[in-house]
Amino acid sequence: MTHYNRRQFLRRTHNLGLGALAFTILEQPRSARATPAHDKVILAAVGCGGRGGSLTQGFLARGDCSYACVCDPDGGRAEALAHLVQQTQGTAPQVVRDFRTALDDSSVDAIVSATPDHWHALSAIWACQAGKDVYVEKPPTHNGWEGQQMVAAARKYQRIVQCGFQNRSAPYTIAAKKYLDEGKLGTVHLCRICNQKEPWGMSPPVADSAPPSGFDWDIWNGPAPEHAYNASFHQCWHHLWRYSGGDIANDASHQIDLARWLLGVDVPTTVYSTGGRYATDPATLVAETPDTQIALYDFDRLLVSFELTLYGDYMLKTDQYVRDNDLFPYWMQNATRIEIYGTEGLMLMGRHGGGWQVFVRPKDRQPVVKDQMYGRFPDPEHKENFVQAVRTRQLPSADIEQGHLSCLLIHYANISYRLGGQKLTIDRQTQQIVDNPPALELFRRTYRAPWVIPDTV
Repeated sequence: MTHYNRRQFLRRTHNLGLGALAFTILEQPRSARATPAHDKVILAAVGCGGRGGSLTQGFLARGDCSYACVCDPDGGRAEALAHLVQQTQGTAPQVVRDFRTALDDSSVDAIVSATPDHWHALSAIWACQAGKDVYVEKPPTHNGWEGQQMVAAARKYQRIVQCGFQNRSAPYTIAAKKYLDEGKLGTVHLCRICNQKEPWGMSPPVADSAPPSGFDWDIWNGPAPEHAYNASFHQCWHHLWRYSGGDIANDASHQIDLARWLLGVDVPTTVYSTGGRYATDPATLVAETPDTQIALYDFDRLLVSFELTLYGDYMLKTDQYVRDNDLFPYWMQNATRIEIYGTEGLMLMGRHGGGWQVFVRPKDRQPVVKDQMYGRFPDPEHKENFVQAVRTRQLPSADIEQGHLSCLLIHYANISYRLGGQKLTIDRQTQQIVDNPPALELFRRTYRAPWVIPDTV
C-alpha cells in the first residue's frame, strides 16, 4: 500500500513544478505575519454572522490582512465583529449596514462576502464593478443565470473572485486529483455524492412582525421578492426557495464541487431529480426544500448521483478530531462522503480534512487498502491561495467560473425537482435547458429594485 505523507507530497510536487504557487507558499503559511501595514491586503467584511466572523478571524490571523470596514444589516452583529477586529488589529474598522459604503472606499482591496445565499452574486458583481476583488462564500449563486453574470463581471473588470470551496486548496485533494488524472483508479464510470445529515435550521411558522431594533430588513431581504419581516424567514432561509436551494445548495455544494473537480467534468447532458419532504410535516415547519432528494447527472460515459437525507442521528459529518489527526472517517456512516468507482478500485473521499482511501478486492473477507492519504481542514490554505491571487493576479484555485459550473449541478437538480421530476436536457455549450420554458423560468429569478443584477454587467 502506498501511504501519502502530506509533507512528502508537497516536496515532491514542488520539485516536479506542479502547482508551484500553491505549494511553495503553503509550506510556510505563517511567513506573512510581519507584513508592513502598507503592504497588507485591506478587506471589508460583508456579512458578520457565524461564517463571516470565522473568515474575519482567519484572515486577521495571517498578519498580512486588515479590515477597513464591517458591513451587516444587523447593526448589533456588525458592532460585535468590529470590536473583535479592533482588538486584533489595533484599529477600529468602519461599521455600516449597507455594504455599498465599503465599495466606495478606495482603501479597500477586496470584500469577503459571507451573506445569505441570495446576496452572494449581487455583492460580488457590485464589488467587481467597483474595482474590488472578492472572496465569496458557497454556494456563490442562487440560480444559474447569476453564475453566468458573475463570470462575465469578473472577466470584464479583471477581478479575482474566489469561491469558498476550500477543498480545492487542500494538499490531500490535490493529490487525489493527480491520482485520478494519472489513471491509477482505472477509468471511472460511476460516482456517488452523499449529503446525509441530522435535521437542522427549521422552525414552526410565525406571523409577520416588525423587524428587531437596529436591523434593516429591506437590505437583508435584498434581491428576493418583497415580503414583510418574518422571524422564521430570517432564521430558516436555507430551506426557502426565495433565499436558497436547500441542503444540496448549502452543505452539499462542497461535495458537489469537489467531485466535479476530481472527475474533470463540467456540464452534464441530462439531469433528473426527485424527492420530497417526507420525514417532517411541511405544514408545521418553515421549509420548502426537500429532506429527501436524489439527482442523477449524465456525463460522457459517466453517471454521477447525488443523495440527500435530513433525518436521523446515525449519519455523522467528519468531526474536528478526525480532521486534526491521522484518521479516516467510518465511511459507511460518513454523512458527506464521495464514492468514486473506477475499473481498478474504489476511492472513498472525505471533504474538509477527511482524507481518502482506495479499496481493491477484499482478501480473507477483510478490506484491502491499496493507497491512502490523510487530510486536514484546508481553510488556511484557501485563504493563502486567495491572498496570493490578489497579489499575483493569477486565477485562484476556486475561481468563480469553476464555482459557477459546480452550482449549475445544484440548480439543474432543483429545477428538475420543482417541476415534479422532469428530466432536463442541457445544451453543454450554452448551459441552457433545452425546449423547456418552465425550466428556463427557474434558471433566472426576478429581482427587486434597487437590488438588481443587470443584463449587462
